[in-house]
Amino acid sequence: MNISMKVPPSRPVVLCLSGHDPSGGAGLQADIEALLAQGCHAAPTVTALTVQDTQNVRDFRVLDREWVLAQAQAVIADLPVSAVKLGMLGSVEMVDTVIELLLQLPGIPLVCDPVLRAGGGGALGQDDVGFALRERLLPLALIATPNLPEARLLAELPEGSADQCAARLLPHCRHLLITGGHGDENEIHNRLYLRDGSRHDFTCPRLPGSYHGSGCTLASALAGRLALGEELVSAVRSALDYTWRTLRDAEQPGQGQYVPRRLPLDFCG
Repeated sequence: MNISMKVPPSRPVVLCLSGHDPSGGAGLQADIEALLAQGCHAAPTVTALTVQDTQNVRDFRVLDREWVLAQAQAVIADLPVSAVKLGMLGSVEMVDTVIELLLQLPGIPLVCDPVLRAGGGGALGQDDVGFALRERLLPLALIATPNLPEARLLAELPEGSADQCAARLLPHCRHLLITGGHGDENEIHNRLYLRDGSRHDFTCPRLPGSYHGSGCTLASALAGRLALGEELVSAVRSALDYTWRTLRDAEQPGQGQYVPRRLPLDFCG
């Protein structure tokens, strides 16, 4: 008797290039969990190792470019990549390494989360990484997702508003999502700036506390929605809604910031 097995369709693959956070709150673990929650398969490539906890970053080491190239190229040769998510790169050499990889994936949507500082203020890159990101990497991205402090660093506007930062950065990238939450306003304002000059505002209630890994969660969820074929504005809305829910349900496993709960408690894969 021939028994045929029904093979489920493959989940979209998202190639993630980011750092490893041993606390599990941010970095590649955040990417993996957020992408699982979207129904995607995460293919994580480690760009850097960090010494950090839920309070701050103490040190980091960027991996040799040959190791990063080997990891990512093994994935590219084997799996059908539907989207790419970038997180911590840490050095100008790693920016150039990622550009070399992206040239092998023409037409694949790229979500760039320009990770420059940890939530606790610790640096996650050399001082010249922001310039290299803005000038050489953002032009390859479908969308960049900086928070307002990161947008100010990229735009070189220490006191700039979101609108002022967007005006400086949009010539370098197609679309830009600047997230709020770093002031004391009662509502969080997240602003999506499109290359055609239009703007979409998304607001949500401020939640108490501070959070470790929220930016990684948002960017990965957005990459997942794009990998699933969702239109950009709708994908941004879906990713923001999902991220807010993970913060609402966050837990405090250590002595520092809250960690988003990206998967339901009964998740079994």
